[in-house]
Amino acid sequence: MNSQQLAKSVRKHVVQMTSAGGSSHVGSALSIADLLAVLYTTMNVYPDDPSNSKRDRFILSKGHAGAAVYAVLAESGFFPVEWLKTHYQDGSLLSGHVSHKGIPGVEFSTGSLGHGLSVAAGMSLAAKRKNETFQTYAVLSDGELDEGSNWEAILFAAHHKLANLTAIVDYNKLQSLRSTELTLALEPLVDKLQAFGWQVIEMDGHDHEDIKKSLAADSGEKPKFLVAHTTKGKGVSFMENEVLWHYRSADKVELALALEELGE
Repeated sequence: MNSQQLAKSVRKHVVQMTSAGGSSHVGSALSIADLLAVLYTTMNVYPDDPSNSKRDRFILSKGHAGAAVYAVLAESGFFPVEWLKTHYQDGSLLSGHVSHKGIPGVEFSTGSLGHGLSVAAGMSLAAKRKNETFQTYAVLSDGELDEGSNWEAILFAAHHKLANLTAIVDYNKLQSLRSTELTLALEPLVDKLQAFGWQVIEMDGHDHEDIKKSLAADSGEKPKFLVAHTTKGKGVSFMENEVLWHYRSADKVELALALEELGE
């Protein structure tokens, strides 16, 4: 399965999973489907041996978009696709916010925003000191950058020259109630990240070739920060750029319309 096919499958699973379980954050999950699809077709991962020491590490710092990670892991062979039908339901291992407990391929449970990048930086520093060759990737939300702990991690990673670390911000420009700019302005984001000592690349977070090129770019001794311009709810027209879909899931009629748009 190529990255385009994988992204399409992830989006279908996301709308079905969130609808069946009555969970939220469907818009946040849809906006990172392309990022995850490219990552999981380029990273060194071992579905049959998830704890392989040579594996690249992935942290979803914006843990509320966990449905997308579960979907990409299932489609990549880490666990049966049938598990996805239990998402957010009583007794399920697949909680609303991504959890590592009992889930092959999940490195770290997240949900409380602002912690994922710090964990990823710690993994990267450990790898550097042990001369390990694996890469660590962290996907953050743009609203999450309101958290001061992220900026501590950004300082830390640059100071230690963690060139084995790549952070990706899902810059869809909407957070819990309104735009990021009206909530707490991030701009000029690229200038800030560069001033903190990172190699910064802006990219189209839905263009797979652009994502691949940006991931492959050499950052020298610096950690790399990819600013991915995305659309919240990408792929389903009535969910795109709508804060509503941060909180609710599709009913039966909306689900059918969403799946039709996604080519089901």
